[in-house]
Amino acid sequence: MSNVLEVLTDQLIADLQQFDTPTVCNALEILTPERRGFGYTTSPLVCTRPELPPIVAYARTATIASVHPNTLQGAEARALADAYYEYIDTGPKPSVVLIQDLDGDGGYGCFWGEVNSNIHLGLGCLGVITDGGVRDLPDVASGFQMLAASILPSHAFVHAVDFGRPVTVAGMRVSPNDIIHADQHGAVIIPAHAANGVKAAAETIARQEAVIIRAAQQPNFNARALREAQGEADEIH
Repeated sequence: MSNVLEVLTDQLIADLQQFDTPTVCNALEILTPERRGFGYTTSPLVCTRPELPPIVAYARTATIASVHPNTLQGAEARALADAYYEYIDTGPKPSVVLIQDLDGDGGYGCFWGEVNSNIHLGLGCLGVITDGGVRDLPDVASGFQMLAASILPSHAFVHAVDFGRPVTVAGMRVSPNDIIHADQHGAVIIPAHAANGVKAAAETIARQEAVIIRAAQQPNFNARALREAQGEADEIH
């Protein structure tokens, strides 16, 4: 496909939401083996709503800070905030925001809570993935997912620093418009050229694993039975 923004059709989103993020990672090991060592979160994140379906969306990126007051004040600060929301609104949808907290250590103040979750959901954003903090958990917009490094009570001096550039969140380097799959386990980038192959690869892996699991659940399972099951699984393509 010539344009990454043409990739996520409604059908493809529905197909990808059938699988959890670890299964998508497994499929990508087959489809893009050169990416096996990167392109996914490597630090733990708290998922505030594990019951929601996986996020399948285009990345919007930004950085925030909260330990010290914003160096921009008045009209300049409002202009940056307005430009950020314009960036979210005019980007491809559905989206998910990847926020790098420049303060580190799980963040210091919260950009995310009741108000921003409602604003972003209204602008077509399904959730946030951040190595900073979130709050207002009972009051977050219905259906809005949050994966965060911590849960914190205060804004502190939180403000957007920059947006629309590559960021690193929980060990995952993300660029704007990357395709993200995320759930309670974390997140992974799906390369655009591989997106349409994930379903078939995941289904093949599931059939292979089912053979081994079925054998392992038999009363007299042993190493010989395991070898036989592994051989049978290897024949499934």
